[in-house]
Amino acid sequence: SRILLCIWNMLFDGSLLLHIGVTLYETLLSFLLIILFSMGTAMLFWLHPRIYEVFDPFLVVLNSLPKSALAPLFIVWLGTNVRTIIVAGISVAVFGSIISLYSGFANVDKDKIKLIYTLGGGKKDALKKVVVPGTIPVLLSTMKVNIGLALVGVIIGEFLAARRGLGYLIIYGSQVFKLDWVIMSIVILCIIAIGLYSLLNFAEKKYLKGL
Repeated sequence: SRILLCIWNMLFDGSLLLHIGVTLYETLLSFLLIILFSMGTAMLFWLHPRIYEVFDPFLVVLNSLPKSALAPLFIVWLGTNVRTIIVAGISVAVFGSIISLYSGFANVDKDKIKLIYTLGGGKKDALKKVVVPGTIPVLLSTMKVNIGLALVGVIIGEFLAARRGLGYLIIYGSQVFKLDWVIMSIVILCIIAIGLYSLLNFAEKKYLKGL
């Protein structure tokens, strides 16, 4: 009942919607940047395999690092602002996303690529007409994972560098012993995570059904 009362009071004064809106904005922006950067990097690696061979060990190492340990470094480099939170959100998922997408590119049907070459097309034509379309299911699957990871990264960033957002409510509520704030924020985060995942899952099913 205290949690419901807390939700009602913060809805009434508008502060809860503000915190939810901030976290959603930071999560969606991080998610979009993860997809764009991962897709662009995976394309570059496919076009130039030697570049991938150079960066592959670094990607594996960076992907295995505990991202919460990097957050204090982001604060030192970028300060306590939205950029730090966005970078924290990106860092959690981007390296694994690049690896997954490049693996998807590498597993595309080789016969279709040879057909493009036989018809006089180049590597960029194969990428545009065969590799990228053939990897859309992998991209959708990766997006479903990335949206949750982006939310986790944003919350880590908000713990350390925010004055608004659900992560801020959790850390501030724990500091001043307002457990109703903490539990309320966690419940809302669970609802957001389920909602975002469900939207992407629906989009994936619609796409696969249309194939």
